[in-house]
Amino acid sequence: MDEKTAELRDIFMDVTDESTVTERQEETHGSLSSETAIDDRLADVVGRMRDRYDFGTTLSDEDLVTVIRRFYAGDSDAEIARELGDASLGETVARARIDLHLVRDADEDAPFDLDDLRELLDADASTGECADELDVSESTVRRYRRVVETQQERRTVNDRFRNEFENVLQDRELSDRMTEGVEEDGLDDATEGMETNVSF
Repeated sequence: MDEKTAELRDIFMDVTDESTVTERQEETHGSLSSETAIDDRLADVVGRMRDRYDFGTTLSDEDLVTVIRRFYAGDSDAEIARELGDASLGETVARARIDLHLVRDADEDAPFDLDDLRELLDADASTGECADELDVSESTVRRYRRVVETQQERRTVNDRFRNEFENVLQDRELSDRMTEGVEEDGLDDATEGMETNVSF
């Protein structure tokens, strides 16, 4: 180590009160230190939603956590179904996703005006009556009725559950970003703004 390098090292140690120039930090995540912790927090939100709403899904809470993760990763229902190990679960995933308030724009692309369905439901029209009035099948009415009801649920709670999902996942992303550059030699901060002419 030449004289200028030693001088820089001394400056660094004076500024940072560190005894070494390079410090490896292996464990940097806080409360979200593991994927398990993230899954546990998501599952807690799912459990509270189950207590509050009448879930129609047959998927387990563990599967629903996968649905949440993959939805926010941008996967389609078919891709999520494959992630769950059964490509035939596309419709099941779609229903589960709606239960979780994870509505896509395509979910509202009905062959009729959803406001017309809302008005019929507000008037306590039966599924059959809605189907006759809207000139669609009863299964189509049931599908879009769930979307309409979910949108109402979301408004009632100010989209609280979806916000909680996003907060958990954003906390994880923030934690990951904060640790991307952890293994640096530390001299960058200590020498910022200083003119140096050091040859290593």
